[in-house]
Amino acid sequence: MQFDLDRRRPGQSRITTPRKETDTCKISSGVSEGLTTGTPIHVFVPNTDQRGFDYNEMSVAYRPSHADATYDMKYGVRSVQGGGRSSARETVGRVAAGAVAKKILKLYAGTEVLAYVSQVHKVVLPEGVVDHDSFSLDQIESNIVRCPDPEYAEKMIAAIDAVRVKGDSVGGVVTCIVRNAPRGLGSPVFDKLEAELAKAAMSLPATKGFEFGSGFAGTFLSGSEHNDEFYTNEHGKIRTRTNRSGGIQGGISNGEIINLRIAFKPTSTIGRKQHTVTRDKKETELIARGRHDPCVVPRAVPMVEAMVALVLMDQLMAQYSQSYLFPINSDLQEPLAIPRLEAAKASV
Repeated sequence: MQFDLDRRRPGQSRITTPRKETDTCKISSGVSEGLTTGTPIHVFVPNTDQRGFDYNEMSVAYRPSHADATYDMKYGVRSVQGGGRSSARETVGRVAAGAVAKKILKLYAGTEVLAYVSQVHKVVLPEGVVDHDSFSLDQIESNIVRCPDPEYAEKMIAAIDAVRVKGDSVGGVVTCIVRNAPRGLGSPVFDKLEAELAKAAMSLPATKGFEFGSGFAGTFLSGSEHNDEFYTNEHGKIRTRTNRSGGIQGGISNGEIINLRIAFKPTSTIGRKQHTVTRDKKETELIARGRHDPCVVPRAVPMVEAMVALVLMDQLMAQYSQSYLFPINSDLQEPLAIPRLEAAKASV
């Protein structure tokens, strides 16, 4: 849990917010001697570097493209200091819960959830540079921007540095892949797996787009070009020769690698003069103070992993309760193994 919180925390490098919040977590219930007890897990993460006075101007004037105005439009009142619930600080709970979900997924199905930065502003990691079958967490964490390719990582860092010194910001894309996802996750019609993943990913702050598999690029292909043809492998399992479906067909996982991409906008709060209006509807100019990320995507990586893991965990429990209460068709369905902690050499 602390490992993932450290990946999310502010102040971890020069290309993130300079706030020095350690995000040190303390578990006060639900865990005993490294094992869950079955009761809710309570995690306490104090904010040790808050500066409410940085938000004084924002209490009067709305930050362009931020949630300040819409929160007032909805509630008639808002929390000014720190941005309230529109602040990315709320994601600390998601990442903590996601760490537990990732551990359970690994134990039950050998499922691995990995995300990385594939684009910063105009620096785009070409498709195929990262081998989704073999790249590792160590490669992602080998640089401050969390791009597994060293050459493109340097270009991305330079792009962020270029706007950071000007008090501006840029956006980017986080790619997430799921290896060894159980087959059969997701339900037809309203609860399709990609729909659940999209909702979870788009609930993160600053998100602007979601695609999986071939995504929008798939619209340039014909059906014969886009279809993933089936075959039977040496172990008698049905596989696909390509994976333009992104590991999901008909809203249900097919056992191939699930891959998705989430677009994040440039950080709204910037240190450059912008035109805006006050709460009493007078036009004015605003230079926002505070310590904000010049690009959110390096810190968004563990947030995306967490939301994907939480969705898969929900779907795994639903699959177990809906499809495995009765004898399965062993020719077509795969049983879900119950892990033994001693054999896995892990605790949850």
